[in-house]
Amino acid sequence: MTSLDARRKKLIYRSAYTGTKETDLLLGAFARASIADLDEEGLDTYEALLEIPDPRLYKWITGQEEAPKEYETPILAMIRNFKLID
Repeated sequence: MTSLDARRKKLIYRSAYTGTKETDLLLGAFARASIADLDEEGLDTYEALLEIPDPRLYKWITGQEEAPKEYETPILAMIRNFKLID
């Protein structure tokens, strides 16, 4: 297992156990489906999003609150466009 694979595995785990059930479900599913497609820069961006307190991040994802410019990234857009159920 490469260090990048190990990092992806840790991020998948962190995504599923953020602390808020809604965020756990959304980010856990997103990470399982999409984390393998992210390069190192994408992983850095995703990891920075995971540092945001759950309630705020959830509001950004669902459009209830506007994210600060520095967090308006292609990764945040990917999460917003991710569908739990098709």
